[in-house]
Amino acid sequence: MSFEPLGLSPALLLAVRLLGLEAPTAVQLQAIPLVLQGCDMAVQAQTGSGKTVAYVLPLLQRLQSGGAHTPRRVRALVLVPTRELAAQVGEVVRSLAQHLPQALKVAVLFGGVSVNPQMMGLRGGADVVVATPGRLLDLLGHNALRLSDVQLLVLDEADRLLELGFADEVGPLLALLPAQRQNLFFSATLGPQVQALAASLLRDPVRVDVPDAPTGQQPVIEQRVIAVDPGRRTELLRHLVQEQGWHRVLVFVATQYAAQHVAWKLYKAGLFATPFHGGMAQGARAQVLAEFKAGQWDVLVTTDLAARGIDIAQLPVVVNYDLPRSAIDYVHRIGRTGRAGEDGLAVSFVSAQTEAHFRLIEKRQHMVLPRETAPGFEPGQEELPPDLAPVPGTGGIKGKRPSKKDKLRAATARALASG
Repeated sequence: MSFEPLGLSPALLLAVRLLGLEAPTAVQLQAIPLVLQGCDMAVQAQTGSGKTVAYVLPLLQRLQSGGAHTPRRVRALVLVPTRELAAQVGEVVRSLAQHLPQALKVAVLFGGVSVNPQMMGLRGGADVVVATPGRLLDLLGHNALRLSDVQLLVLDEADRLLELGFADEVGPLLALLPAQRQNLFFSATLGPQVQALAASLLRDPVRVDVPDAPTGQQPVIEQRVIAVDPGRRTELLRHLVQEQGWHRVLVFVATQYAAQHVAWKLYKAGLFATPFHGGMAQGARAQVLAEFKAGQWDVLVTTDLAARGIDIAQLPVVVNYDLPRSAIDYVHRIGRTGRAGEDGLAVSFVSAQTEAHFRLIEKRQHMVLPRETAPGFEPGQEELPPDLAPVPGTGGIKGKRPSKKDKLRAATARALASG
């Protein structure tokens, strides 16, 4: 199956080919024609299934059919929960729109950076806005844009947008939109909150549920559980990375402090490891993520900030250093690997203290995984060391990120090793 029968314009088909997309995924096959027909939709599909392209392609086609406007009016609004997802969606929109006969202006709006450049960028209006709810409300308060002309609304990662902290911001935004519009909800999970909102906002909605990848493209995510004492997790992680030859690993921890601490421990032990969390400046986060995608870091130690929406191609291994809070978070974490039809590995560290919690995750996911032990790391009765216990506040450890000099040394060592 190709993209040609889906009703897309020649310009969008060219953009798809240039991006190297040869065949549509299951969610794209089902969603694109329905969005083009103007249907309201609630779409559930696993991470890595191509949800972003599934709504961006028909969104762009519908905007092209509406003609150009001067000044530009916001006709399509995409709401996302995180800065990283906003930047990622904005990149996809711009990539697919660059060959359209009528140029579209795309504004990507998120917090953590100065609001002034984003206000300047909105001068003359915008056709498509990709935004986090909080920053969008800020800019509306500054009269930097209006939402009265929005024809198409997309809630990407809709379930997370409605979690505590987002629900209070999404409500006022929806109240500013025109009553007549097309609504699209996309998410890996459609929980009760999303279903309730869908029932109140969507008009004769179409439900698309694609739990698995297409036959023949089904990724295999091997799930392993290793029993280990809390105080030996970092040492075991280093051992596994080195012994297994892992060169791109996403490690999930519970706190920003742990992200800093574990990354620093690994870095001192000779691994190219770096932290990634919400306490870092936006510029630093963007740089670290770009470096990790480019293969400059072997290990990225992160909080649940990276559990959703972040698309890292060819990510073979995910490690749950700390267990997630819920079974849904577990699904999103391990979904960072095994993307685009590739196989992946998800490893979870479990101790005597966390065994009951992991059993609950297993129960909610209707699975039972065997417990393994690593030779030399068999669990005992060890207590959690004080330096690994959570500390007050959300900041990291000052000075414990690799400096520019450290990065240069790492790059030189890599070049020598490969040359």
